[in-house]
Amino acid sequence: MDESTPTLRIAISGAGIAGLAAAISLRRLPGVVVNLYEQAAAFREIGASIGIGPNGLRTLEKLGVHNALREGVCVRQKGRHHQVYRHWQTGEILDYDTHRAVTDPLHATARFHRAHLHAALLEHVPVDTIHLGKRTTRVATTDDGVVLFFSDGTSASADLLVGADGLHSSVRKWFVPQHKLHWTGWVAMRSTFDESLLDGVDFPHDAAHWVAPHRSFFHGRLGHGQFTTVGGFTVDPSNPPDTYKNVHWNDEGSLQRLRDLYKGWHPTVQSLLEKTPYTRLYPNMAGDPLDTWVYGNGRVALIGDAAHTHGGAFAAGGSLAIDDAYALLLALQHVWPQQPDTRPTPAQVYHALRLFEATRRPHVAKVMALARHQIIGKLAPGEKAKEPEVEETAESSVDDHEKLLAFIKSRPDTAWINEHDVEASFRAVVEAEASRVERDRLPQSQL
Repeated sequence: MDESTPTLRIAISGAGIAGLAAAISLRRLPGVVVNLYEQAAAFREIGASIGIGPNGLRTLEKLGVHNALREGVCVRQKGRHHQVYRHWQTGEILDYDTHRAVTDPLHATARFHRAHLHAALLEHVPVDTIHLGKRTTRVATTDDGVVLFFSDGTSASADLLVGADGLHSSVRKWFVPQHKLHWTGWVAMRSTFDESLLDGVDFPHDAAHWVAPHRSFFHGRLGHGQFTTVGGFTVDPSNPPDTYKNVHWNDEGSLQRLRDLYKGWHPTVQSLLEKTPYTRLYPNMAGDPLDTWVYGNGRVALIGDAAHTHGGAFAAGGSLAIDDAYALLLALQHVWPQQPDTRPTPAQVYHALRLFEATRRPHVAKVMALARHQIIGKLAPGEKAKEPEVEETAESSVDDHEKLLAFIKSRPDTAWINEHDVEASFRAVVEAEASRVERDRLPQSQL
């Protein structure tokens, strides 16, 4: 085969965190040509904070993305607890989340400004392989591969398409038009800004969730001297107040409204909000699990939020996407003989996608089931969320304190999410497949 002829042409729809992680992973295959198609006309520093757990950080390290793990690009807790829960009025520490199997400090949960993580990933993807202003409108599969059609009238061909175009995925909509997202009723009010604006404010070094009976507040440092504050509220999504009927992702929010929601809270919370220079609204969207992530006769795979619309629960979305990308690489490496002059057959590509799906979907299904339970569990049976009111300002009673403490102590253990071993899961899938093949070869009398 001529050296200029690729052994596999891979198109990736979406150049966000999932798409870039997929490009970094799949470019490790010999002779493969990877192109990314992004609907945005330019990359802008938008978005808020993002946490990457030990699973995602370990995978980035295996992929050689060491620049994303460096202090300065991201921030980790000074203490050994990756999450701290504080009482909304007293500031008392109610409980912690602690990693169980993290021995390398670089693998402890890290917090980034989303744009900084994106920039770190971009350093590992050739600029000429990223095509901006390419919104996918249609996908066609043929005997020779797959064709993407874009809103600007152009098209692109490939042997394999990876749909990494996020929660509102155009690729998913093309293959699963009946899938719908729904608003959970939760609206986050998020801000990221330079930490120097907090000069004179006394606050804990480590990030923390401040928890009240019906509301929480989060603050924490990010890389490159940034800081984040996150508040929010829940309304009835079927009949929201007029103020929130048409709220959209990244809409400008009311700072006064945000501050009013936290009146009566600990002085640290109020001081941080007084220094917060703006807030943006992020209505939380989620969808039901998909029956499959593989489409187009084995030519198309979904990853990241395009595959699992879990609403960002447990701050796991970034790590899930990164592990999806790595699992896809592991599957292709396993199925396809790694020789420069060989092209994988359609059957081999389809086999790899099935291994990828078998590796990732069971784990993600558990995450989505727990996320759904958590959303439903926010309301008492028959209760409807309503226009958020200002939190109570009277001192909490001992009884209220004990209920809040019991609530925090009863939270689900999510170590299995953020310390998940994607390589071990892949090995288990491969071993199970080998056992099935061996059973099928044996005469019935030997079973």
